[in-house]
Amino acid sequence: MNVVQTSIKKKPDGKIFALKNQNSMIKTFGFISLLSFFWCTACESKKEEKEEETKFLVTSPLKRDTVITRQYVCQIHSIQHIELRALEKGYLEKIFVDEGQFVKEGQMMFKIMPLIYNAELQKSQAEASFAEIEYLNTKRLADSNVVSPNELALAKAKLDKAKAEVSLAQTHLQFTEIKAPFNGIMDHFYLRQGSLVNEGDLLTTLSDNSKMWVYFNVPEAEYLDYKSHINKDSLLKVKLLMANSELFGYTGIVETIEADFNNETGNIAFRATFPNPNALLRHGETGNVLVRAPVKNAIIIPQKASFEILEKRYVFVIGKDNIVRQREITVGGEMPDLYIIKGGLTENEKILLEGIRKVKDGDKIEFEYQDPKTVIAHLQVYVE
Repeated sequence: MNVVQTSIKKKPDGKIFALKNQNSMIKTFGFISLLSFFWCTACESKKEEKEEETKFLVTSPLKRDTVITRQYVCQIHSIQHIELRALEKGYLEKIFVDEGQFVKEGQMMFKIMPLIYNAELQKSQAEASFAEIEYLNTKRLADSNVVSPNELALAKAKLDKAKAEVSLAQTHLQFTEIKAPFNGIMDHFYLRQGSLVNEGDLLTTLSDNSKMWVYFNVPEAEYLDYKSHINKDSLLKVKLLMANSELFGYTGIVETIEADFNNETGNIAFRATFPNPNALLRHGETGNVLVRAPVKNAIIIPQKASFEILEKRYVFVIGKDNIVRQREITVGGEMPDLYIIKGGLTENEKILLEGIRKVKDGDKIEFEYQDPKTVIAHLQVYVE
């Protein structure tokens, strides 16, 4: 047991103070030094643990045949989409349908006031009746050799002309009734009931949405890929990703490719036909066409193993000396969580998988190698 000895002294002003002896102060200093030693030892231990933990995960590109899905912005059109216009002048007397309504072929849609055309029809019918009577009288006289054959021919011509006038009047009268030329869905009305209609005025549009034509543009190189991998008698099947990021429930078939490339864009237009039994798709919609394309001997890496600088993509490649080197790569295709590399990497090289932000070009690292098949399996993506 240590006993701290003190001495009592009196200051000139009369106050008393105590002094510890020298042994006590030495012991106190030794205790503090011991604490400092333990603290430094603990710091060094934590530093060593930290150095041991800084081991980076490394993998290699995977080379194999696969299938990628390419996306193309598309425009969706009805298989039939037409404008309904007035064929005669008059007042819009009656509208039999409503905007957005489904109509059947032959169903009455609009009626333009037919009074004038009814009168013209009656007039032409009366003239035709008169011409017929005149012809019959002339024929009896011609049979009796009272009139010449030329007069009979003239009467016949007048009758034919009168009948043609009746037919023309009937046609004009029919034009006042506008009927659906096919099954479809009405668009909004451009004129309302009671409006004065001129010949050629747009009344509405009609869309047949039983099938949809989906147009998308394909670059020249990808067009050549598709044509070289598809049999002559087979058709390219595609999927449609709608604007709400949901996949349309039916598969489309590319039935038509335009004849010429666009010299300004280097693209050629494809047209895919999609069934639309539930009328979900409408004319004028947009989306993305998804096309599956096979790729032979593709070099595949996880997307997280790369980083981007000024719109260029890079990876860290680990050399035999364990030094990381930054290298630019060219991405040739994209899949969920994966890139297909077109240039810049080979399958035998090692790339940094995790810790990209913790290293810089030229650093020497300790790493743990993981097989690329295992890495891709953990990404939960399917590679054919």
